[in-house]
Amino acid sequence: MDTHFAPAERTTNDQLQEEIVKVTTSAVVQELLHSIGGLIAVLDEHRQVVGLNDSFLKTLGIDDPGPVLGLRLGEVLGCVHSKDEPHGCGTTRFCSTCGAVIAMVAALNGEGPVEELCSLSTSKGDMTAEYAIMVRASTLNLEAQTFILLFLHDVTLEHLRAALERTFFHDMGNMFTGLLGASQYLVREDKSEMAAMIHRAALRLHKELEIQRCLFKNDFLEYRPSRDDTTAGELLAELKGIFAKHDAAADKSMLLPDSLPLLSVKTDKSLALRVMANMVMNALEATEEHGEVKLWFEQEPDALRFCVWNEKPIPEEVQCRIFQRSFSTKEGAGRGVGTFSMQLIGEKLLGGKVSFSSSTAQGTLFKFQIPID
Repeated sequence: MDTHFAPAERTTNDQLQEEIVKVTTSAVVQELLHSIGGLIAVLDEHRQVVGLNDSFLKTLGIDDPGPVLGLRLGEVLGCVHSKDEPHGCGTTRFCSTCGAVIAMVAALNGEGPVEELCSLSTSKGDMTAEYAIMVRASTLNLEAQTFILLFLHDVTLEHLRAALERTFFHDMGNMFTGLLGASQYLVREDKSEMAAMIHRAALRLHKELEIQRCLFKNDFLEYRPSRDDTTAGELLAELKGIFAKHDAAADKSMLLPDSLPLLSVKTDKSLALRVMANMVMNALEATEEHGEVKLWFEQEPDALRFCVWNEKPIPEEVQCRIFQRSFSTKEGAGRGVGTFSMQLIGEKLLGGKVSFSSSTAQGTLFKFQIPID
């Protein structure tokens, strides 16, 4: 059977009923289901649900487990990708980066208890939601048959909080790194008191950022953007200043446009620059030493589009989750904030559009479309 990741085969109906009986008549399994808090499910070797506890049923909003027995986890939880392929959960192109499926497959392969983070997008009717779920999978031998014992812990709020905090301090850190580098260069070239004062102020601001990191409260989404007139020339000049002495730009070339659109846009300049600086930062970090990153602007009838290109393609399995909150190729809570914050700020706060394309032949191109009004 065709699959992009986990085996597609399913248990026959007769076998499924036998497995359900084994689980429901096992005193050990029933004690586990009723005595341990949190969401617990028992799955067979084909990753199909054959038992689950009352907490899980309550979370699903049902009293009778019958309708979900035999389904796979993504199908039970309403994963938006569980119907992408004919054989369901575990077989789609998204499943190779799904923490839940990875944990189950690893446990069945004898790797012992495995814990992974599952970034889950769900759909119920017209409502969609995003969750971060810590999934722990271990095997259980019952009457000469192997089952998967699954523990789930919803960490959505913790990861949302961590992502918002990292978004703020990640972006501010990038700005202050550029500011500190520029002020240090100024002190070396200009021995005046004014230069020294600017450098000291930059150091103080950097310190204040670290203090604020410890005191930070989650009020980011309540921010009300300003709407000031700015141009492509002003935005490009600011970007040049940010990356002129930045470590990420060392031994790399930033190719700037020969001409710029003349139209003016009304936007929050500081927030727009945060989106653009993240785009440039990602391109620079993905570029090898002595490589190049291209920046340019395009004029549309109702928008100004900023474009950043670098040669390195993004892996296909990462592309489909590039803007997803809680997903990252790096370890740790709140990772992946660079691209997440691009979309959060660029679209949610500024009303623009952030998009990208990436391939081995064409490289990676990120675009940020800023509305004129």
